[in-house]
Amino acid sequence: MNPPAASTGTLTSLSNDLADAVARASTWIVAIHARRRIPSSGIVWQPGVIVTANHTVSRDEEIGLTLPDGSSAPATLAGRDPATDIAVLRTDAKLAAADRADPDHLQVGRLVLAVGRPGPEVTATLGIVSAVGGEWRTWHGGRIDRFIRLDLSIYDGFSGGALVEAGGRVLGLNTSGLARAMALALPQSTVQRVTDELLQRGRVARGYLGVAMQPVRLPRAMRQKLELNGAVGLVIVNLETGGPAERAGLLLGDLIIGIEGHDVSDPSDLLRYLGSDSVGRRVNLSIIRAGEIRTVGIEIGERPSPRSDAS
Repeated sequence: MNPPAASTGTLTSLSNDLADAVARASTWIVAIHARRRIPSSGIVWQPGVIVTANHTVSRDEEIGLTLPDGSSAPATLAGRDPATDIAVLRTDAKLAAADRADPDHLQVGRLVLAVGRPGPEVTATLGIVSAVGGEWRTWHGGRIDRFIRLDLSIYDGFSGGALVEAGGRVLGLNTSGLARAMALALPQSTVQRVTDELLQRGRVARGYLGVAMQPVRLPRAMRQKLELNGAVGLVIVNLETGGPAERAGLLLGDLIIGIEGHDVSDPSDLLRYLGSDSVGRRVNLSIIRAGEIRTVGIEIGERPSPRSDAS
């Protein structure tokens, strides 16, 4: 039995639209030769500037590009930020910059394409946006403005390529380097923010305290005695030698219950105060030590760059 003509026409129209979207995106997707295995993908973010997934860039020099027309060009590393898995390259090649999509198109259920160039030819996979959430932090403290999970395949060489909507415009940068067995995309706002800082400074500065913490429930008797509102504090389980917390006099076993007058019950509560503009700023921590509440002033340091393990 033949399918109705209307259904055939709809499928043909969708197929043509998707092919056109890939063709449009292919004009600003390049292959990046910066590791031993197959090339990775990159997006021409602005004239002379290419963004990619940092975990795919295993060397700082002798980086090559395969351009959309099949020709080759050199590139230099402008900077990398392992915490958000973004690396930025510069090139003198004259390339068209990516068209940006309206961020409102990031909706659960929308059809999207992962477009990459893990070699001379452009490749693509089709799927949907499976989840969209708010701001989140990576394991290394990188701030991602929106959580975007994808129900599609990120094959070898696809990381660093583009998440593309049905019109062929970029929604974000695809990566498999921030979560195991999960395809994620970094939103435009995060890519732009990190790119601007890497182009300006070569790195992304982040504040840190030099402590490892673990949430613990506070005993009822302690909460009543100290008239605490929160039921959870952060116990210090490790101190970095010579770090900001140790220099400020914090000790193993201290319970952090507040920062700048605000209760804390999770390490992410502290991370909100440790952005790039926090380095050198002095803040007050509220802690419990020997059953008493104390205030400790601490100068926020600059977090050392995490090591990037290329894959």
